[in-house]
Amino acid sequence: MSVRRVVVVAPDGLDDPRRPSGGNTYDLRLCRALAAAGWAVDLRQVPGGWPRADAGALQRLADVLSAAPSAAVVLVDGLVGLAAPEVMVPATGRLRTVVLVHMPLDHAGDGPVLRSATGVVTTSDWTRRRLLAQHGLDPARVHVAEPGVDAAAPAPGSPDGGSLLSVGAVDPAKGHDLLVAALARVADLPWRWVCVGALDRDPAFVAGLRRDLAAAGLADRVELRGPLADDRLSAAYAGADLLVHPSRAETYGMVVTEALARGVPVLATDVGGVGEALGTTARGLRPGMMTRADDPGRLATSLRWWLTDAALRRRLHEVAGQRRTALAGWADTGDRVARVLGAAA
Repeated sequence: MSVRRVVVVAPDGLDDPRRPSGGNTYDLRLCRALAAAGWAVDLRQVPGGWPRADAGALQRLADVLSAAPSAAVVLVDGLVGLAAPEVMVPATGRLRTVVLVHMPLDHAGDGPVLRSATGVVTTSDWTRRRLLAQHGLDPARVHVAEPGVDAAAPAPGSPDGGSLLSVGAVDPAKGHDLLVAALARVADLPWRWVCVGALDRDPAFVAGLRRDLAAAGLADRVELRGPLADDRLSAAYAGADLLVHPSRAETYGMVVTEALARGVPVLATDVGGVGEALGTTARGLRPGMMTRADDPGRLATSLRWWLTDAALRRRLHEVAGQRRTALAGWADTGDRVARVLGAAA
């Protein structure tokens, strides 16, 4: 039996601890899952400041694609592929390209790249529906492979439920400013907020958060820890009572399933594919709460409900524990993508 081969094209820095992201984690874990399933994986990381690619980055991508043998199966991260229609579209005549879309770029190049590809993989059904609606793609060519999650020990929780955690780069898209405004409205209650995520994406935004926290008298109740990985990140989840994820835009929300893997309930804004990540139990129960995006008042109401209602906390912890046992792993993600690659071949 011949070895199945795939060239994976991704932005550089996938394993850079200073630049953690859901997309980077997905790409790395997918490569490992494919290799474990018997695929020969040739990972090519292309420098270039993607998706804002200059001529040099486009040439580097063209060189990578040219080096692949004719009819090779090539899985291209959409952060790279969608930003380079002038390189990707001509290559589809010689290669079997599959585009992995974490987040649509929503510019003129998306449609031509996706329509010319042999197949498309999205990380949520929300993204799949959006691509189908925007670009008139053949539904049979667009597939969903949700991110997996590693099993973890359940977090013990605390009696007052006041250990709040957020995980994600600190920038406007993740809505940290909304959470600061909401926390100011529940300052009369006991809580502590640990914020894990890169602090250098938007320094002006971070500085504004610090000013707002100081003005509200909350600075001593908040830790902006910067990016964490491995055991330190696991320890942050283990110490949490509630994951608060006030994002303004999200195609899936891997931090949601990472919290649920520890039985930690979630309070999140209802955007993109977050509802898919949160999911429900077999009985249709949701392991957390969802609120409207860009609404700090409703976010504060949900926080107050959580912090003052012990019965609610017990119920959501129980449901999160049930959801925890039903989460899919990265091997499942790899199997889904492998089927698309196999069909492309």
